[in-house]
Amino acid sequence: MKSPKMFILLFALTAFVVPSADAQWAVFDSTNYVNALNEYDQLQQMYTTANQTRDQIIQAYNLAHQMSRMPQNLYQRYKADFSQWTNLSATDTYGNTSGWVDALNLGSSSRASTAYNKAVIQLQIYPSTYLTAQDAATQTAIKNQYATSELGQATLTSALSTLGTIRSNSEAFAQKLANLESDTFSTDPSQQTEMAVLGKMNTAAVLQIRSQQDANQILATSAEQQALEAKQRLDERNRLINQAIYFQQNFSGTMQNVTGGVSNAIRAISLRTSGR
Repeated sequence: MKSPKMFILLFALTAFVVPSADAQWAVFDSTNYVNALNEYDQLQQMYTTANQTRDQIIQAYNLAHQMSRMPQNLYQRYKADFSQWTNLSATDTYGNTSGWVDALNLGSSSRASTAYNKAVIQLQIYPSTYLTAQDAATQTAIKNQYATSELGQATLTSALSTLGTIRSNSEAFAQKLANLESDTFSTDPSQQTEMAVLGKMNTAAVLQIRSQQDANQILATSAEQQALEAKQRLDERNRLINQAIYFQQNFSGTMQNVTGGVSNAIRAISLRTSGR
C-alpha cells in the first residue's frame, strides 16, 4: 500500500517541479541590472552636486547681503572735515584792489591782466634817444632790467589766473567730494553693491588725480616765481662782477685823470698873482 502512494507523490512533485515544454520562465539579465545601478549612482551624484551648488549660492547671497549692509555708525566714526577754499576780500579805497581780488577769486587771464594794470606801477618805455646815447654796457643793463620786469609781469599774471581758477572751481569740487563721501557712508543697500563700490572707487581716483593736478599747477606757479627771483639774484651778481671787472680794467686811467685834475687845480691856484 505504501509503494503506490509514494509513487503517486513523487509523480505529483515531478509534474509540479519540472515545467512542460509550453511553460514561459522569466530570464535574469545582469547587464540591465548593472546599467540601472550606474544610472542610480549618477542620479545620486547629480543630487549631491545640486545640493552643494544650492549651498554655495546661499552662501554667496548671504555674503552679498552682508556686504551690502553698511554699519550704522560708520559715518560718525570716520567722517573727517577738511579746510575749504574761501574767497579773498580786501578794501578798495582807491579802486585799484577789486580787480586783484576778482582775479584771485575767479581766475582768467583777462582778469589777471586787469588786476596787474590797476595795482602795479606801470613800466614806462625808455626813450630811444636816451638809450642810444648810453654806452654798450649801460644799454645792456637797462635792457636786462626791462626783461626782468616783463617776465615778472607774465609770471605774476599767470599765478593770479591759475590760483583764481582753482579757487573758483573749489566749490564744485568740494560738492563732488561731499557727494562721494555721502554715498560711501550711506546705509542704502543700492550704494553698497559691488558695482556701486567699484564706481565710487573709480570716482575717488579721478577726483584725486584732479586734486593732484591743481596742486601741481600751484607748485608750477611757485617754481616760476622762484625762477624769476633766481634770475634777479643772478642779474645782480653779474652786475657786481661786471662792475669789478670794469673797475680793474679802468682803475689806472681813472686814477690818472683824478690825480691829473688835482695837480692842474693846484697849479692853477699857485700861479695866480692875487694869491686867491
